Amino acid sequence: MKLVSILLAALFSGSVMAKSVPGDYLVKIQPDKKASAVKALNATLPLGSKIKDLGFAGWMHVTLPAQEVSAFSVHTLSQMPGVLMVEPNRIIKLSDNFKINDPKLRADIAARLKNPGPSGIFDPAPTDNPEIPANGSGGSGADPLFGNQWGMNQLGVQDAWQFGKGNAETVVGVIDTGVDYTHEDLVDNLWRNPGEAGPLANNGIDDDKNGYIDDVIGWDFAVQDNKPYDMSGTMMDILMSGANPGHGTHCAGNVAARGDNGKGISGVAPQIRIMALRFLTEKGEGTIAGGIEAIKYGVDNGAKVLSNSWGSEGDGGDSDQETQALKDVITYAKDHGVLFIAAAGNGHQGVGYDNDSDAKPGYPASYPHENIISVAAINEAGALGSFSNWGRTSVDIGAPGVKVFSTVVQSEHYSDTLIDIPGVLTATWDGTSMACPHVAGAAALYWSQHPEKSMMDVKNAILQSAKPNAALNGKSVSNGQLDVRALSRF
Repeated sequence: MKLVSILLAALFSGSVMAKSVPGDYLVKIQPDKKASAVKALNATLPLGSKIKDLGFAGWMHVTLPAQEVSAFSVHTLSQMPGVLMVEPNRIIKLSDNFKINDPKLRADIAARLKNPGPSGIFDPAPTDNPEIPANGSGGSGADPLFGNQWGMNQLGVQDAWQFGKGNAETVVGVIDTGVDYTHEDLVDNLWRNPGEAGPLANNGIDDDKNGYIDDVIGWDFAVQDNKPYDMSGTMMDILMSGANPGHGTHCAGNVAARGDNGKGISGVAPQIRIMALRFLTEKGEGTIAGGIEAIKYGVDNGAKVLSNSWGSEGDGGDSDQETQALKDVITYAKDHGVLFIAAAGNGHQGVGYDNDSDAKPGYPASYPHENIISVAAINEAGALGSFSNWGRTSVDIGAPGVKVFSTVVQSEHYSDTLIDIPGVLTATWDGTSMACPHVAGAAALYWSQHPEKSMMDVKNAILQSAKPNAALNGKSVSNGQLDVRALSRF
């Protein structure tokens, strides 16, 4: 029997609790004792330990050599002079993935994938990161696949574009699994670091002295290089272990696929720029420290909006200790006037729940920071996605997040369907991960049209212009769904 994605909520994984990385810590140091505290750390920590200054609120990233993890006492670290707080660095994952949990379905799919035939399975991404192209091939004309984007059409983006389609000065940091920066509909909308691009690219020098060498379009915080390419897993890994299906590229297209270039689709803001910030690997996971570095980089290098389609169930993970460092870096973004758009989360095993009352609400979307816009997912009929979290006070708005058509890595470049194995399984691109970048794009579009507006002006405009939706009434702050048409007139 062929199963469609709406029947698979209990079969697919959603967010998961974050596990601690052994021997890996986030350490907060009293600012006026930084020099002496770092000196003491260097003298006390085991030989081979690494200390990295994260550059905000006194936070350091401390990593112990593997052979010393079991012998070292965290208590010793927390009692050192000048140390205010020690918390474990945790593994964090995509807000949604396509891992199959049902044993029978797993067995059926494993058998099929060993000899897939014409199953609709796309080719995996290249094993080596491609070179960053200087630009695309240009082009002009209508976007031929725009009609497949039910979300864009429902949001009224074409009416909003009468007031402008964005500009190169407005930048959205897509903090995710990376971006296929060779994609025909994304390459011309990539942010180009003015201090590193052009003749300065790939010269092996940190020309702009921001701490990153040749960071032309962003940075890969998972492997610490300048090629934040969206490395996807094999289809077997995607379905069996929740590996990355090309998540960041799909999100980036929702934000800002290039418009009027005669190719593919269009993002909500088709002429703004995308900063590619990778901290989630081909396994679909990264660490809190990597996410923090990506946020800090985005803020420091000019992104006005950050799109975050990742998170966990609960803030404490396996240690029951809240992640203060992540809270502090979002505060850092707020203090610099940067909006933080976050996926509300995809429930327990794909079944949505109330972030207001659940013991393990979705984070970082549920933090109370005023610069956060937490986004639930709706389908074409306006119903809340069965997997989507909600919350009268913790979730702000709904946006398209079911069967979303967007850019994909490799394959045919665009799709709303991730998996189509005839007779076994069809799964579409669903998730609050898909909803989040629609709002990020809307924020960037409005901001580019109204550059004089403050961060809170933009957030309030998005929420106050929301279209009333009975499915979100009492389940979100705005009681409605994103309406770009109304936003453009706000």
